Amino acid sequence: MTTPFALVTGASSGMGLEFARQLSARGYNLLMVSNEEAIHQRAEELRSALPQRQIISLVRDLSQQNSARELYDYAHAHNIEVEVLVNNAGVYHDRDILDDSEAFTQLILNLHMVTPAMLCYLFGQDMRNRRKGYILNVCSVTSKIAAQRLGTYGSTKAFLNNFTRSLHIELKPFGVCVTNVSPGAVDTGLYSIRPWMTKVGKCLGIIVSPQTLVRRALRALFHGRSKVTVPAVFWHALTTVIQLIPTCVLRLIRRLGWF
Repeated sequence: MTTPFALVTGASSGMGLEFARQLSARGYNLLMVSNEEAIHQRAEELRSALPQRQIISLVRDLSQQNSARELYDYAHAHNIEVEVLVNNAGVYHDRDILDDSEAFTQLILNLHMVTPAMLCYLFGQDMRNRRKGYILNVCSVTSKIAAQRLGTYGSTKAFLNNFTRSLHIELKPFGVCVTNVSPGAVDTGLYSIRPWMTKVGKCLGIIVSPQTLVRRALRALFHGRSKVTVPAVFWHALTTVIQLIPTCVLRLIRRLGWF
């Protein structure tokens, strides 16, 4: 029996690398994709730890328009059967929409919406035909927040949030589970906050480690859940409160320079 593959995007560091580690520990071969050359070193480290696994590393810019099709064609050309797809690649961003360059705006739209949606579309058809498969889309708690400086990031994650829910409903009858994991704050060095603040946040349960995030996300995925928020209680409460703030108050916050 051929060991199936897990395809993880953004796998050279942070949550993506941890997804690769935990999925390989669960018995999957790996197809690790990143736009960074460091992906090859990370793959070699995993091979050393798990020599029985087949681990393939690819450098690909997933912000390019046809990158999903190219990745899918590569997998088929090399007889790689993807049983688990983790759409993790992304960039965190909080900035005024019109202050971004046209190139960056196109990049984030492709990276957060076009590429993951098309990877789901292409690999999802194979999974549906086999009547088995798992898709995990890394969304964000900001998908519920329509506020200044999060217009591009939060909105692209909102698309992925809604897309994932729809796909979950469509594919569940075919034995394919599609799950949305919405992280709050994860200790990956992605945010420009001081180390002591990270330590306090972790103690309070507001910030979680990549290991914790990935463990909970994969548990939800393999148990067939449609969505999981990590950490849950604080971020559910915060996003609920923010959604209740009137637009006029957000404009005032903007005018005062608080955010």
